[in-house]
Amino acid sequence: MPVEKILVIQTAFIGDAVLTLPMIQSLSNKFDNCGVDVLAIPSTAELFYSSPFVNKVFVIDKKNEHKSFWSVIKIAKIISANNYTKIFSPHRSLRTALIVLLSKVKETSGFSNSSFKQVYKNIIEYRYDFHEVRRNLELAGNKTNDTDWKILPIITPSEEVRKKVEEILSKEKINNFVAIAPGSIWATKRYPEEYFKKIIDYLISQNETVLLLGSKDEFEMCNSISKTGDKVFNMAGTLSLIESIQILKKAKLLICNDSAPTHLSMCADIPTITIFCSTVPEFGFSPYNNKSESIGINNLSCKPCGIHGHSNCPLGHFNCGNKLLPEKILPIIKKILNNES
Repeated sequence: MPVEKILVIQTAFIGDAVLTLPMIQSLSNKFDNCGVDVLAIPSTAELFYSSPFVNKVFVIDKKNEHKSFWSVIKIAKIISANNYTKIFSPHRSLRTALIVLLSKVKETSGFSNSSFKQVYKNIIEYRYDFHEVRRNLELAGNKTNDTDWKILPIITPSEEVRKKVEEILSKEKINNFVAIAPGSIWATKRYPEEYFKKIIDYLISQNETVLLLGSKDEFEMCNSISKTGDKVFNMAGTLSLIESIQILKKAKLLICNDSAPTHLSMCADIPTITIFCSTVPEFGFSPYNNKSESIGINNLSCKPCGIHGHSNCPLGHFNCGNKLLPEKILPIIKKILNNES
């Protein structure tokens, strides 16, 4: 078998990066464990650094250092100098297409809905009815069925990360806990805070400890929610992505919105309840291990109102969130915590 040198380009957000990992694992195995290099953005680089299937990570800072067109040329020259035999690009932007074009790599694969898709030698149909993991596996040349695509992303935390997480839990005397990640960059993806408070109140009544996760920008929101009880710990903004995954491995359950924590929990392979307000699981970004469930209101004529969400409800009522009462979620929480089938 000829030696392959493979580059994967994924410069999208955290969730997209996590959902690329199964494809990278598949490529590494398919080409006799050749290892794969990745082009990523600063906020997701640590995910790829922590994958045992990734050799090297190139970082492109699209918002700062590599914002200009000349920087695109510079990145393309670096890629060209590495003599890659294949490029796979789940990312579908014009910038990515230009990098692929200028890199002069002969074997390139991209999706049918990519910008400037003509630069790719192999154009793979973007199946809107598939989960994102399955779409990426198809991009890598895998013919999948309804079950064999469910490959969980593998992350290997360092000993330093494992030690830090153990010290955090030991210091706070946290043994068993339920994790909640109430944030999202999109307002219409965020389940109402007052409803999260009711869920936390229920968990406390069941003698559960709650750990709140999120970015540093979500600290204040988590802080207002954490005031519901003394068994609630706000760790928003204190953990890296890999540390978050490691701490999730210790959780009995994660409750979150349709956002990055859903995908981080797949790395941890824990039960997850994902709340879909303005979006729907059919977009292909739902939790997919056997321990998890998705919930949302499905009979609203205005839903979904967009694949990413909005800063405000376009109609002003936010029925997709407000009408999804905590009472509809509590039975699912109870079932998972009691290990009921």
